[in-house]
Amino acid sequence: MMTNQDVLTVYAAMGELTSQMVTAANESDWDRLEALEQRVSAHVALLKTSEGKVKLEGEQRQRKVSLIKQMLADDRKVRDMIEPWMAQLSKLISSTGTERRVVNAYGAV
Repeated sequence: MMTNQDVLTVYAAMGELTSQMVTAANESDWDRLEALEQRVSAHVALLKTSEGKVKLEGEQRQRKVSLIKQMLADDRKVRDMIEPWMAQLSKLISSTGTERRVVNAYGAV
């Protein structure tokens, strides 16, 4: 069973990872971003199974809220950085698909 301090330690670790995710996205280091995202997911899974029995109050609760707000802000930063890249990738994939359909229909020139 997790203690209050264990829960806060996991949230703090997640906060550090999301901060690193912002850096990775800023550097277009997609492999590192994915690896960090997987580490965050592992922490989330741990909290889902263990945090329910832990009740934080007062300063500890405020710390948790602060960490969650920081993680949400980091998530927004990452999304803001990757959305243009994802749109460009989607456009490229769509263009390649259209090109493939034309070649299939009319043959290579």
